[in-house]
Amino acid sequence: MKEETIENAILIGCHTADQDDQTFESSIEELESLAFTVDANVLEIFVQNRDKVHSSLYIGTGKVEEIKAYIDEHDVDIAIINNELSPSQSRNLEEKLEIKILDRTQLILDIFAMRARTKEGKLQVELAQLQYLLPRLHGQGTALSRLGGGIGTRGPGETKLETDQRHIRRRITEIKRSLDQVAKQRNQYRERRKKNAAFQISIVGYTNAGKSTIFNYLSDTQSLAEDKLFATLDPMTRKITLPSGFQPLISDTVGFIQELPTTLIAAFRSTLEEVVEADFILHVVDASNEQSVEQEKTVYKILDELGAGDIPMLTVYNKSDLLADDFIPYSTPHTLMSAIRNEDYTKLQLAIEKALKSEWEPYDIKLESSEGKLINKLKRETILEEEEFTEEDETYLVKGFVSEHSPLYLSITKR
Repeated sequence: MKEETIENAILIGCHTADQDDQTFESSIEELESLAFTVDANVLEIFVQNRDKVHSSLYIGTGKVEEIKAYIDEHDVDIAIINNELSPSQSRNLEEKLEIKILDRTQLILDIFAMRARTKEGKLQVELAQLQYLLPRLHGQGTALSRLGGGIGTRGPGETKLETDQRHIRRRITEIKRSLDQVAKQRNQYRERRKKNAAFQISIVGYTNAGKSTIFNYLSDTQSLAEDKLFATLDPMTRKITLPSGFQPLISDTVGFIQELPTTLIAAFRSTLEEVVEADFILHVVDASNEQSVEQEKTVYKILDELGAGDIPMLTVYNKSDLLADDFIPYSTPHTLMSAIRNEDYTKLQLAIEKALKSEWEPYDIKLESSEGKLINKLKRETILEEEEFTEEDETYLVKGFVSEHSPLYLSITKR
């Protein structure tokens, strides 16, 4: 595999009057993390305070000159902008600074292209990249001439993208058709899952909060888990067994991020559809992050937009090993843990069961000894708390909790 050369980058942010200091600083820190994820070497961060962004250059002409002087004195390959640029802003900045310009959306798309593993994931990345590129083709001579390599060129860039708009539109239509087929297959799988009464848990959270590490431990599998943003792009679903014997399915999902462009949410609909279909959500939060409350709010906002805001949820405050002060949780119900401490997983599993029991209906029924099959079903599909055999009348007394959406619900509650 060809080793990629590390590119020297500068970051450029425009702090406008409608954005508070904390939110802006956190977005710049996030941009730095995104740059680290694509292995950029960040040399300098330039910030300008303005009432609103400059309509043709994003930042003011004086700031552009200051940055150009810095570029002339240093070996800078790329400028990464903290917002989505209009086609003209991108063109004008590139002409003035004479280096490659990449905006926040392109950078995220580039990471998506690095991370996508399945055919579906790759198609969705290509679709999002082409839809982003299409309105930017006009008069983009220099920009397109640098599709040869480096940050911002993964995906379609690797296949010597043709600049013909008709070709791109045709490719977009082809990808959409392919994705429709994949969506149909996914729906069939989902319907089968519903028929099989599988209870679905989705892990969501801000990117880099530790979702994949927790998923790997609970499901005893190895999805990609590393300290970089957007480590997971393709939905993974596995069956797990909780302490009571209850066996739900659990899915890992793509991480949320501040101001994730709506085009990207749409492009990764399939990953996020797992969340909409979930019966229960595990919301993983990096408790050690200074912006943890803002990050929680971002996740709630996106869940609401997806129509998943009312799904029962347990907030998992991760990275407790990095907390110095007393931690005050923002959400309830919650549990505090560290994904690197094995003993914390039992605590997490019990917290999941406790949260489920608070949502479910209790049952207390007597079963004949001949109903062994049903008892085994109750162990797998409900939270069975007590099972007592009475020799006198050869019956089982079973107590537990059942979801009202479970096919077992009516047969249990009608007894």
